[in-house]
Amino acid sequence: VQLQASGGGLVQPGGSLRLSCAASVIPLAYYATGWFRQAPGKEREWISCITSSDIGDFKTYYADSVEGRFTISRDNAKHTVNLQMNSLRPEDTAVYYCAALDSRGCFRDYGSYDFWGQGTQVTVSS
Repeated sequence: VQLQASGGGLVQPGGSLRLSCAASVIPLAYYATGWFRQAPGKEREWISCITSSDIGDFKTYYADSVEGRFTISRDNAKHTVNLQMNSLRPEDTAVYYCAALDSRGCFRDYGSYDFWGQGTQVTVSS
């Protein structure tokens, strides 16, 4: 099983990017899916998660550092989980990873996740 994260790039402070996470084999709608990031010299940081949506209802969760600026969503028709990032700051610069776990609910611990994407670089700089 592979997850593919895409959409990273270079953006000026205050700008926006939209990341996308696609799964090659698993139906992503059945898996809680999270986004993490890791900046140079820092630990991997959980930033957001969306619960599975196989029974329709779902919930979203955010780290305080991105609450109100980032929005996680599902596109079940395209089998993707997206992260819309607005009002980006230089401190958002990191490699962003998506991850999925075989569970309905979300966890903040990266050790709980079963499948990982390869990461996409986000650089916020003027």
